[in-house]
Amino acid sequence: MPPMWSPPSPPPSPLQLRRPPPSPSPFPYRPRRPLRNRLSPVAASQDPLTALTRLLWGRALPPSQLVLAVRHGWTSAWGLLMRQLAPSDPATGAFTRTPSRFPTVVGTPSPRLHLYVGLPCPWAHRALLVRALLGLEHRLPLSVAFPGDDGAWSFPPDSPDALYGKRKLREVYAARRGGVEGRASGPMLWDAERREVVCNESIEIAKFLCGLADADAAGGLDLWPPELRQDIDRWYSFIYPSVNNGVYRCGFAQSQEAYDAAAGELFEALDRLEDHLSGSRYLCGDRLTLADVCLFTTLIRFDLVYSSLFRCTRRKLVEYPSLHAYTRDIYQMPKVAATCDMAAIMDGYFGALFPLNPGGIQPLVPASCDREALLEPHGREALSSAAAGSGSKQLEATSASN
Repeated sequence: MPPMWSPPSPPPSPLQLRRPPPSPSPFPYRPRRPLRNRLSPVAASQDPLTALTRLLWGRALPPSQLVLAVRHGWTSAWGLLMRQLAPSDPATGAFTRTPSRFPTVVGTPSPRLHLYVGLPCPWAHRALLVRALLGLEHRLPLSVAFPGDDGAWSFPPDSPDALYGKRKLREVYAARRGGVEGRASGPMLWDAERREVVCNESIEIAKFLCGLADADAAGGLDLWPPELRQDIDRWYSFIYPSVNNGVYRCGFAQSQEAYDAAAGELFEALDRLEDHLSGSRYLCGDRLTLADVCLFTTLIRFDLVYSSLFRCTRRKLVEYPSLHAYTRDIYQMPKVAATCDMAAIMDGYFGALFPLNPGGIQPLVPASCDREALLEPHGREALSSAAAGSGSKQLEATSASN
């Protein structure tokens, strides 16, 4: 028999902070269980160590000797983790990126190709974006990996390795004849017929995919046109060290001097890009190219993760009117938004980069990164390519002076 009455529900809270709904994505995604949730049973049980510390010094601050000892131990452990995660120059503390093991496409791969990517990674995003823009989805099968608890690229049950059913990306690398030593990085283009790594350098994979594209499937889009390749390479040689890798040089710097140098170069480059894009719709004029793809995958993550987690704090992207509108312009192109999984990006950086964020706590998504904000009109259709030539000459002169 049902009860005659039930206790009234508590009144709703007058203010609730909610994360915005994630952007629709065609890729399966299973968010990691937050570290604080995994540790909550321990915290709630009043563990013996907490009880002992309360007994020794009550609710006061721990003794200075203990603070110094823990600080020294954490600093030593942090340095050890960072040396493996982000190798640096021992003399300066500056981040030094490990070269790709397979930097170029050698020979002619077989038609049975498979692309491995990780959604948080900006380098993998380049290959994923080119695949989408050029309509290569049916010709190039895809497997999507996510950072595991150990930081390695892994395939959870709802996002399996579609080719071999491996649990880790490094197991796919190991299937190569002779195996592979070193990091199992993404993106990675795999030749399924020869069981060989074709390439794991993002810009070279992108250029190779441009050669596979069919003009009809790509809607006439050519991201690597012969007449613009010199300009594209010139822009890329400027963007890569200062912006693409520049945010990592800020985030993984292991000395104040290394950070100051990287941050200064990053924001000087953003200022120059803002100036150029105030008069040119894209980097090489009125046409979207690989140079824009490479810049976009960093910009879409800038306010979301790099500004806070990587200490790129001088200015947010939203404070650059032309750069922010340029980012919205590309985001609103067909198929682009579907490759930008904001939830996976947040989880991949704040959840997986343990040395930079030990608690695993994710901040609120900035308002400028909401889907609604990214879909606001950008007004860049009105720009002509008249300034593109002068901008390229200015960049060439700047590079020569440096």
